[in-house]
Amino acid sequence: MSAARPLHATERAALILQLVPYLLGKGEVSVAEAADEFEVTPEQMREMVQKLTVIGRPGEGGYWQLPNDLFDIDWDLLDERDLIVITNSVGLERSPRLTAREAAALLAGLQLTATLPGVGDRGVVQSLLTKLARGAASAPADVIVAPGPVDDVRVTVADALREGVAVSFTYQAPDAAPTTRTVDPVKVHIADGQWYLQGWCHLRQGMRTFHLERVSDVGPTGIPISHGGEPVPDLFEPGAGDVTARVRYPRQIAPLLGDYLARADIAAEGDCETATMRVADEQSLKRLAARLGGDVEVLAPAVARRATAAWAAAGLAQYR
Repeated sequence: MSAARPLHATERAALILQLVPYLLGKGEVSVAEAADEFEVTPEQMREMVQKLTVIGRPGEGGYWQLPNDLFDIDWDLLDERDLIVITNSVGLERSPRLTAREAAALLAGLQLTATLPGVGDRGVVQSLLTKLARGAASAPADVIVAPGPVDDVRVTVADALREGVAVSFTYQAPDAAPTTRTVDPVKVHIADGQWYLQGWCHLRQGMRTFHLERVSDVGPTGIPISHGGEPVPDLFEPGAGDVTARVRYPRQIAPLLGDYLARADIAAEGDCETATMRVADEQSLKRLAARLGGDVEVLAPAVARRATAAWAAAGLAQYR
């Protein structure tokens, strides 16, 4: 910072609490870089680092008894080269650490998050990936999140969002002829392993949700986004483009259907129930049926019933 600003005691204490893990993570950092990171002047940063050497862990009598009970820094590096290095961390290295398996699971989730437009291009995710890998108790296994067939679509949408332009693509809805859509992109979601684009459709003159596996020939149009501020509905909120679906299931598994039954009309049939509900994507019903081990039967629409049967048959074929 070019000019010093006064630091109140509470603010200085909060900065010092954040400073310790920052310095431990860096290993070695210049006074100027640390000051820029914490938005203080180099003089204020140097003062906070010096104060660390009188902070530590109380001994048995409630006061510090040994040198190792206090933080310490490499004074020669600080005085001669303006570099900050903590040489004694007062036992912080004994803080709980993630197991390699825990770190690998979090790394996989972050890699998936990095594919979301507007998230992965901010540098935050990469910083977290580095810290997680370094903070594990042992080296985590290499994690690879395999790219899906919609990666090109996600990249194009991310570029369009950055440039503030609409995208054009061919959309193949179930049992319908392909249509060319021009869309002001707003959000990209993942739900149950499926990717969706939400945006203002110029053809339908309203916000629509598109299953990315049905999108092809996508590209930027150069047309400035004009409806990006329109209200965006919940991902599976009923809309004009939804279809009516019917499923049958044993009554005892109803709690497992969760939100699917939130707005459904339910009719009892002996020990079973039939739910009639609105869904934005009938193809998603095949995953619902598979997830519940065959207890759910898709009755309608026909395209969803056929897709479920074909998906189950393809799964069984893997065992032959």
